[in-house]
Amino acid sequence: MLALRGDGRIVGSVSGGCIEDDLIARFRTHTSELQHPEAVTYGVTAEEARQFGLPCGGTIRLVLEPLHRENSKLGELLVALDSGKLISRTLDMSTGAVHMSAATQTDGLSYDGTTLKAVLGPRYRMLVIGAGDLSRYLCMLALGLDYQITVCDPRTEYTAGWSLPGVRVVHSMPDDTVIDMQLDERCAVVALTHDPKLDDLALMEALKTPAFYVGALGSRRNNAARRDRLKLFDVTEEELARFRGPAGLYIGSKTPPEIAVSILAEVTAYKNGVEPAESATVEGGKRRREQIG
Repeated sequence: MLALRGDGRIVGSVSGGCIEDDLIARFRTHTSELQHPEAVTYGVTAEEARQFGLPCGGTIRLVLEPLHRENSKLGELLVALDSGKLISRTLDMSTGAVHMSAATQTDGLSYDGTTLKAVLGPRYRMLVIGAGDLSRYLCMLALGLDYQITVCDPRTEYTAGWSLPGVRVVHSMPDDTVIDMQLDERCAVVALTHDPKLDDLALMEALKTPAFYVGALGSRRNNAARRDRLKLFDVTEEELARFRGPAGLYIGSKTPPEIAVSILAEVTAYKNGVEPAESATVEGGKRRREQIG
């Protein structure tokens, strides 16, 4: 998605730059001609594919929508997004009229030549329990994926020198933080303190929310013990089945940056509705490696 303003300023992207250049030129020369939404296609021929940096035979189809104050409903959309709502925005290609309604996590982009339906929502949120070295690397990567990040650690000695622009740090107890954040389907929780008194407090509350990912660092033995402890906190078998521990995909990671990549890869898989194969998880991968010898 890309927004183009009258003075040439661009926010967002649709390609590596070549198509953006063409859109700017199109806007400057034909802006008065675009009264209604219009579909354009790039890369139909091999020559066009090379021109716009697309693989030979590949195509990109875009809808150009002129934004008019009276019918774009952008103000209404922004209010809905600021309140945390997931919105389905339907554009009538013939008239430019916009209809908005509540959307669900399973709704997606659709276009049939007559209407374009786009699902828009607030930023995904991530709650990280613990302000250690691994947490810093995880947050740095998650910022690049545009997560709204909160780091919770009541141990002030861990957060004294913790400064990462764009990350909110709180010192409340983890269970209180989970409750205060009112986690929804667009939230992930990762517990990284190695301290059961902190991690378990967050997990027992997070597993009762719709958060799409709830995981914790630790060995296979520690996480087996953690599951037993969580049952004592009235966590049901169904809720416990959503727990991911040890967190991450098995990539042979050993250093904090590599472990952060492993965890965020698993978070991304669940965010995109992909269930990692058992052999791809840390537990499954290590078990398979042991069996192979």
